[in-house]
Amino acid sequence: MHTATVRCLHENGFHRMVYRQWGSAENERVLICVHGLARNSRDFDDLAQALCRDYRVICPDVAGRGDSDWLPGPEHYNLAQYVQDMTTLIARLGVDEVDWLGTSMGGLIGMCLAALPNSPIRTLVMNDIGPFVPAASLQRISGYLGDFQFADLKQAEQFLRQRYPALRHLTDTQWQHLARCGVREAAGQYHLHYDPALADATRAHAGQDVDLWPLWQNLTIPQLLIWGERSDVLQENTVRQMQSNPQLSLLSLPELEHAPSLMEPEQIYHVQHWLRQHSALKGNSATLR
Repeated sequence: MHTATVRCLHENGFHRMVYRQWGSAENERVLICVHGLARNSRDFDDLAQALCRDYRVICPDVAGRGDSDWLPGPEHYNLAQYVQDMTTLIARLGVDEVDWLGTSMGGLIGMCLAALPNSPIRTLVMNDIGPFVPAASLQRISGYLGDFQFADLKQAEQFLRQRYPALRHLTDTQWQHLARCGVREAAGQYHLHYDPALADATRAHAGQDVDLWPLWQNLTIPQLLIWGERSDVLQENTVRQMQSNPQLSLLSLPELEHAPSLMEPEQIYHVQHWLRQHSALKGNSATLR
């Protein structure tokens, strides 16, 4: 794994976005993996290790998360800013096309990019997210955001275990990894590794549904939808409407809430298998191993 930065623009200046790169820098086949609202790039370590023989895997910390800079205020944390930042990242990578995998918020960013004319997004994997998110689920999510403090990593791990029931099948080692990479240390305390202003930004929009159906209807690229069947963010009626698109493949995961970890071997296998199938269909010149 190699860590790099790219300088992105917001309306009041520039901010650094940190990203992790896995695999050969010479590989023109690029997969960008983007995390959820309050997470960071290290969620994809296991997946990136599995995929980096096929891809140059790029995992950014979206602004305000992980090691990337915080933005000047909560009003800057929005999809338009994230789309602009990712456009800058793709330009830095120096490739014409990329495959995209996004968990929750990361999937919304990918959807917005993929719906634009002449988009560089070639295939899209959406982890437990669709073009419609009900306001009630946004209100639930906004309730667990904030400047929580922990005396040690064990407390942080216990907090994460309570907040992310969909990850309950992870090993203790994986939970320890999520806790270690999911906090920052300040003044002898551990804090979650994101800008607390994200809580204000989320609450400001939690009173209304997210409705991106007009954008999603523009998608003509192959898509894989991963659905935790107990998710309140991606509900069954949204999944059924999405299945009207002949380019959509569905991986249903029974008894899982929002959002599947993509750290479990079976989930990693399905993502790898689907990406390999669709790379072959697109006629990539490089050989998949």
